[in-house]
Amino acid sequence: MLKREEWYDLATRLDWDFSYVSEEEVFPPDIAGKTSIPREIWVKEYDAPYKVTYREYVKNQRDKDMRVLAVKDAAQRGNLFERLDRALKSNWLFHYGGVPLAEYQAGVAEARMARFRRAGEWRNLATFGCMDEIRHAQLQLLVPHSYVKRDPRYAWAHKTMFTEEWGSIALRRFFDDQFVSTDAIETSIQLTFLFETAFTNLQFIAMANQSYASGDYEFGNLVQSIQTDEARHAQIGVGVAPIMVKHGEKEKFQKMVDKMFWTTWRVFCVLVGCTMDYQIPVEERQMSFKEFMEEWIIAQFERLMYDLGYELPWYWDIFLEELNYQHHAFQIGLYCWRPTIWFDRKGPSPKEREWLNEKYPDWDEKFGPIWDVIIENINNGKIDKTLSPDLVLLCNTCNLPICFPHPGETQLHTLTYNGRKYFFCSEPCKWIFEQEPEKFAGQKTLFDRFLAGEIQPPTIEGVMKYMGFEHPEEMGDDSWNYEWARMYAKT
Repeated sequence: MLKREEWYDLATRLDWDFSYVSEEEVFPPDIAGKTSIPREIWVKEYDAPYKVTYREYVKNQRDKDMRVLAVKDAAQRGNLFERLDRALKSNWLFHYGGVPLAEYQAGVAEARMARFRRAGEWRNLATFGCMDEIRHAQLQLLVPHSYVKRDPRYAWAHKTMFTEEWGSIALRRFFDDQFVSTDAIETSIQLTFLFETAFTNLQFIAMANQSYASGDYEFGNLVQSIQTDEARHAQIGVGVAPIMVKHGEKEKFQKMVDKMFWTTWRVFCVLVGCTMDYQIPVEERQMSFKEFMEEWIIAQFERLMYDLGYELPWYWDIFLEELNYQHHAFQIGLYCWRPTIWFDRKGPSPKEREWLNEKYPDWDEKFGPIWDVIIENINNGKIDKTLSPDLVLLCNTCNLPICFPHPGETQLHTLTYNGRKYFFCSEPCKWIFEQEPEKFAGQKTLFDRFLAGEIQPPTIEGVMKYMGFEHPEEMGDDSWNYEWARMYAKT
């Protein structure tokens, strides 16, 4: 038996010259990616830092699946779900509704790279990546299916992406742009280098640790199992970066990173930021969202970019400033429009408010007055006053609500293109639109569809039905049944 290092390169770097078809037929530029770098260079220089064989892959995945299913069975037999904080459970409703089918889309993207990448090792690792993503989708559909009988909103794990719910529209726009409408080179950069290396790999580590600390071993074990896959195929894009900077395509790589870091940040801010700073029981919070971003995302990303010979995105100062307010503004928006989402939200209790002011010294100045009005209305029995009667303006790039640092400070950006006026939540979102206006100009947010008369009847009831909310029990609510607000009346 040969040692693995004696045969690994021969088995994974398998390439050959074409005799009866042209290279362009084998690697069509629109799918494989347009590049000035010859295939011979990709074949010779591409080297992924993570090595794995098929035998190792199958054994590892089998063992991980057995652990996930064993913990799932034990947790459900022990009624672990019933003991969890309701706000914590609403986080998993959010996660399961937005992630599983996106994992399947990522599998499609990996399959495209497995066929159309220009180097054997590149294609080999993408094949494993495709199987990873299918596994992730299956597991994250299996687990919530077990809870549909307890809460019908867990069915949104499969339903969300087939609705016109405003969050679903935003998620589809993001994942379609990143996974589906890209060529093999773009996907290597946008999916494996940016999205997975810089964000989700580290996100799943944090989510697993936080779940274990909160006593949710089922979800923690699931995301830990997924993270170990992310750590492997997240490295695929790392092998692309040095080749592009060395052979004259640094600007192309930089532009894609600049675009996708911002749009990923926007989704990450809602999905992770609101979860960490508002929905996890305060005594179990290990760090704030800002601290997590600074320690796990920013430090890692900065070092990676500089080590590879690239610059940080041009809007880096804007991004760092948004760490102080963006997810806080999103949480207020989600709470006031909670019937339009499939998961619950809550406001800060007095103890959580102290924690927020400790982590964000100007939190009370910026956001305290807004929550004070909401708290007063709840304690006066005016729950309807905590809900917005109108639709919110959505960004024409990220499709998420346009939020401001605090009342009186706006950052609305506009652009007129082909006679139509577009609205943006930030300067980077406007810049992304300007780079590819033909891609974004035809897209319509829920707000655009309402103004265009596509939602009938043009009422809140009509909007809710259009978004897929057929029954009240499917709509989001207050995850603590307003007890967080009533604590203020008792003090």
